[in-house]
Order: sequence, then C-alpha cells, then structure tokens
Amino acid sequence: MRRGRRIAVDVGDARIGVATCDPDGLLATPVETVPAGKKARGRIAAVVAEYEAVEVVVGLPRSLNGREGPAAAKARDFARRLAALIDPVPVRLVDERMTTVTATQGLRASGVSARKGRAVVDQAAAVVILESALETEKRTGNPPGELVDPAV
Repeated sequence: MRRGRRIAVDVGDARIGVATCDPDGLLATPVETVPAGKKARGRIAAVVAEYEAVEVVVGLPRSLNGREGPAAAKARDFARRLAALIDPVPVRLVDERMTTVTATQGLRASGVSARKGRAVVDQAAAVVILESALETEKRTGNPPGELVDPAV
C-alpha cells in the first residue's frame, strides 16, 4: 500500500462529495460537500493542496451491467479537467456502482434523517468510494481504477 493521503470525489449534478483518508489509508472521513458548478474544480484543487494529497480518486458511475451512460461521461470530463488543474497529482477513475445507495443506507441505519441526510450523503458516498479504492489497493497491491491523462 502506497503511503499518503488520498482525496475521493463523488461527482453529482448539484453537489460534489469530498472525502479523505489518513496517510496510512486506514480511515476514510468526509471533508465537505462542494456545490457543482464553475468553481467546483478550483475548490477541490484547494482541498487537494490543503491535505497534501498524493492522489485523487473520482467515482465513475456505471450501470449495474457495467455500461457507461451520460453520468459517467460527466464524471470522466470532470476528472480530466481536474487532472489538468492539479497535475502532477494523479487522478484515477474508480467504479462507484451503488455507493450512493450504500451511503444512504448507512446514514439511515445510524439515525440520520432523510432531510439531514441530503446534506451529507454526497460526502458519505465519497467515503464509500475511497474505502473501496483503498481496499482494492490493499488486496491487489496495485493502484485502483483507471489513471486519467491530464493532457487529453
């Protein structure tokens, strides 16, 4: 397992959830929810710098059968633009199937109301994305997902 903080990003149409982990990759925690829009990548770049992240993982939403639709195209575009902005920090796309569902169920199980949950579900989804990426790397010994080329 490579040492260093990672940042995870759950890209949505209205909000973007952000999470981080400790340098040993043991614990993923929510950071903030960033409003989607023109300033979102700049804010995430600031978080990357603030946490001195060694890598960013962006959730790639695929359908249950593995196909990519419009949401995946938006996530790919977001990741590519972010990679260009924060280069040389690498950005990786990782499968995020069911992360929002898992995050919502976890929040409800811990007693968070549906109304309050909307404010933090994107952060919780980013935590799930990061936990999955960390577990993949621990299990395989390889960085998770697909590296985004900042020059494309």
